[in-house]
Amino acid sequence: MDLHVESKGSGRDLVLLHGWGMNAGVWDEIAHELASHFRVHCVDLPGHGASSGECCTLDALADALAVALPESVTVCGWSLGGQVALNWALRAPHQVERLVLISSTPRFVNGMQWEYGIDAAVFDGFARELAGDCRAVLQRFLVLQTRGDTDARELLRRLRARLSACGEPGVAALAATLRILQVTDLRAILPRIAQPALILHGARDAITPLAAGQYLQRSLTRAALEVFAGAAHAPFVLQPQLTTRRIMEFCGEQ
Repeated sequence: MDLHVESKGSGRDLVLLHGWGMNAGVWDEIAHELASHFRVHCVDLPGHGASSGECCTLDALADALAVALPESVTVCGWSLGGQVALNWALRAPHQVERLVLISSTPRFVNGMQWEYGIDAAVFDGFARELAGDCRAVLQRFLVLQTRGDTDARELLRRLRARLSACGEPGVAALAATLRILQVTDLRAILPRIAQPALILHGARDAITPLAAGQYLQRSLTRAALEVFAGAAHAPFVLQPQLTTRRIMEFCGEQ
C-alpha cells in the first residue's frame, strides 16, 4: 500500500488518523493549530483520500504506518483511527510514545459481554449495500455520526464538505475497512498497552457510546478521559480549539 502523508509544522511528531470513509482533510482545522507546536502528519488510510491500495487487517496497517512515519510519535486516532492507533502502540511501543483516542472503542459491534457499540445488523446492512450505492452508505454513516449532537446540522455540513473536498473512497477500500470495524475486538490487548493515553469522547456519541470511552479508561494502564458535553461522534470538528488545547496539555506543550 502507498500511504499519502501530508506534513506541516515543526517540533515533536504528531500523527493524525481519520475514521471510516473519511480522509485526512477532516483534521484541517486542528492540524493548522497544532502545527504551531508539533510536526503534524495527516495520513490518508489506504484507498482513502490520496492513498492507494487497500488494508485487510489492523496489523498490516500498523506495520505500514511504522515504516512511513518517524521513529518517535504521538498518535491521535479518531474512531477507526483510534483502533489503528491502539494496535500500532502495541506492535511498536518503541515508536508510539503517547496516544490520543477520539471517539474510540475496542469493539464497534455489540456482542458477547459487550453492549457499548451498535447492533451488528447496522454494519451488515452497510456491507450489503456498498456494491450497489456506496455514496448512499457513506451519507447514512455521516448522519449516524451526527446523531445526538447539539448542532447536528452544522456538524453534518462540515463532514460532508470535507468528504467531498478530497473525494470519496472506492467500494473496495470501504469494504475492507468496514470489515475491520465488524470483526475487531481489542479488549484483551488493552492492559498490555503501557503508553499514556488521553481519551476524548462525546457525551452523546451514537456510534461509540460514552461507556466505550469509559471502558478504555478503566482498561488502559495510564489513561485519562475527558467528556465533551453535547457532542456526538466527531467532537473535534465543532470544538477544534478545545481539542487542540487538550492535546497540547497532554503532550506538555502548554
